[in-house]
Amino acid sequence: MESSISVREDLKREIVRTIRIGLDLVRRLQNFERETRSLLNALSGGYVEPGPSGSLTRGKISILPTGRNFYAVDPRSIPTRAAWEVGVKCCREVLRKYYERHGRYPESIGFVLWSIDAYKADGEEISEILYLLGVRPVWDSCDNVVDLEVIPLEELGRPRIDVTVRISGIVRDTLPNYIHLIDKAVELVANLDEPPDKNFIRKHYLEFVTKLGGLYGGEGRELALCRVFAEPPGAYGAGVNYAVEASAWRDLKDLGKVWMSWSCYAYTRKFFGRPAPEALVLNLSKVDAVVRNNPSDEHDIFGCCCYFAYHGGFYSAVRTLKRDVDIYQVDTSDISRIAVRDIEEEIERIARSKILNERWIEEMKKHGYAGASEFARKILHVYGWASTTMKVKDWIFDEIAEKYVLNDDMRRWFLENNKYALEEIARRLVEAAERGLWRPSEDVLDKLREAYAEVEASLEDEVSEDVQGGEIDVVAPGDDENYGRLVSDIEKALSLLKSENAP
Repeated sequence: MESSISVREDLKREIVRTIRIGLDLVRRLQNFERETRSLLNALSGGYVEPGPSGSLTRGKISILPTGRNFYAVDPRSIPTRAAWEVGVKCCREVLRKYYERHGRYPESIGFVLWSIDAYKADGEEISEILYLLGVRPVWDSCDNVVDLEVIPLEELGRPRIDVTVRISGIVRDTLPNYIHLIDKAVELVANLDEPPDKNFIRKHYLEFVTKLGGLYGGEGRELALCRVFAEPPGAYGAGVNYAVEASAWRDLKDLGKVWMSWSCYAYTRKFFGRPAPEALVLNLSKVDAVVRNNPSDEHDIFGCCCYFAYHGGFYSAVRTLKRDVDIYQVDTSDISRIAVRDIEEEIERIARSKILNERWIEEMKKHGYAGASEFARKILHVYGWASTTMKVKDWIFDEIAEKYVLNDDMRRWFLENNKYALEEIARRLVEAAERGLWRPSEDVLDKLREAYAEVEASLEDEVSEDVQGGEIDVVAPGDDENYGRLVSDIEKALSLLKSENAP
């Protein structure tokens, strides 16, 4: 009897709490005129009250009312307690998916970690990383993260999983606490007296410190603990998009080496951009899956070249060293239904919802030249994912060719609105076929080449024997001295790893 009364009281309190939240939301929404007042006040040189930023689709009603001088986040508060709970769920889902497929736990997982994790998701992905390592944040009374504590193996119920984290330049420059948290967590668990089959971080650390000590002397121990890598200070990007867009690659290994050459700078509490190609290569050799979290469907994997450059490039880098590696995207756009998808699934999901969606196509056509440019941009990114992962299915390219190039009405629309976009789409499709990323029928390929020749002639404003006519100029990286200089340190590191693994 007492138990049922207690349940009813809890239910009443939850209903009252929900009503109060609803009333507060209504009050905030009713204050919409503040936007105009604040704008006029700012233009007059007046004071505009500060307020937090964030995404309403993530339930952050604290950003309302708008019309405030918003700030991003207080890095000290990241990850939040709520984000930690989501990150733990993400971690468990990733491990469940991997275990069901392979019958074992991964020894190491590679992460692409962007600043959006802090600015939109309050630190869900870094929580996922920390929980994999088997540590958790310690918050003070103001909900600031002030320390880390080790989660006992008995409570964890699984081995401690190692990580290799490729941060973006923006994380490097604006969220140094991310670097410090991961570095401290790795050091904590690497020094625990635990069996190597229960603590993969310690297992790898002991292996790395032996190999790196001979190369870096006293710095070898620090680099053996390093798990955070990025481009050098002052630079931004992963480089792979430039190689893909310039057709300056022959195979997956070329793109993997480009990614490694841009990513071989170590970041710890001690080092800030220390060149360490051997440390990166050693870490990559242990990675069993490559993961990136996506906290919102407001953006997707075809929205920018950085998605395939960082995430796809990471995969191609690991594939340079080993054959068996998974690549996932963790979808936390609805935290009540966290989804871990293979990249093939994600590519198909976004292709169906946008690029191949007739309604989306018709809406984009209303934007004329800009709409055509967006078509070309997204299809270039499909090609980028195919180049870096080889995981774009033939039927997707088939439908793109049919809808955008081989359809007479669509081709005429392009010629009237933006023939340059049509040339880009046709050229990438032909290149995908010639590289073996797509296996179209001979009839479809012939029609594509004919359409490409037509738009080339239109661009040159004449038809002549000099029309390119579908011949795609693929640059061999080995023939370019700049490429050789770019990857020389990576080549040495790969040679060292091969020689040590030789029988």
